[in-house]
Amino acid sequence: MIEPLPRLSDRHFRAIAELVEQQVGIRLPENKRLMLEGRLQKRVRALGYDDINEYVDRLFDEDLFDAELIHLIDCVTTNKTDFFREPFHFDFLCDTAVPELLRKIRGRPLKIWSAACSTGMEAYTIAIVLDDLQRNGGPSFQFRILGTDISTGVLQLAEEGIYTKEMIAPVPEAMAKRYFLSSKDKSRSEVRIVPELRRSVAFMRMNLMDAVYPVDRDVDVIFCRNVLIYFDKPTQCKVVERLCSHLRPGGYLIVGHSESMIQNQSIKLKQVQPTIFKV
Repeated sequence: MIEPLPRLSDRHFRAIAELVEQQVGIRLPENKRLMLEGRLQKRVRALGYDDINEYVDRLFDEDLFDAELIHLIDCVTTNKTDFFREPFHFDFLCDTAVPELLRKIRGRPLKIWSAACSTGMEAYTIAIVLDDLQRNGGPSFQFRILGTDISTGVLQLAEEGIYTKEMIAPVPEAMAKRYFLSSKDKSRSEVRIVPELRRSVAFMRMNLMDAVYPVDRDVDVIFCRNVLIYFDKPTQCKVVERLCSHLRPGGYLIVGHSESMIQNQSIKLKQVQPTIFKV
């Protein structure tokens, strides 16, 4: 049985919490201390430290900081996601947004950005519904999807596009048969997104706290769902403002069901539905 590591001291917890909020905007109040300790234990042991407080001290060493910060961020970020999460957003995309946007973009590919994409399920859901729309009598068009996240670990999973069969349970059966390939190894309960759909999605590491985003400024739709809730109000305002600067006129910003608070911010957005906004 593995012995638990010593608890984080107050000083070391505050140091980590301040660093995380500064780097990624995520607040870690006192009631998150046990969660933080639990998530860091595996990393601390991998580096050979016996004491989690020693890890925190070493983290701030100049020769270790840059390389270790990525691993720390992977430990503390929450990556809850599902296929077809909040499905009414995808209905709106296909039924309302796409027909309207196609009349304006004059033949260029439709551009959709999945910010905070986690393991890629949101980005691939978008690709699935857009392809399915065309297969079922909708207009013919090209699309490009960008997925970004701060966690290198989840981005690697997203690029591979491999999931367990349990993970794709929310996908309608006909879509699951068309857009996922089962593993040739029957002992592995895994599926993979079909190659043509994987080619339509690109993934990139990006921090929403950065002052500048390396993303096109004529994006048609941005999904930024269930991440703003981790930021304080001033940070929410700045992130939403930066996101909207990458939307083309008439483009849509789609947020999570608990994030409709952005309508109260001083940003010129028209609310279309409680969680859907238009610039």
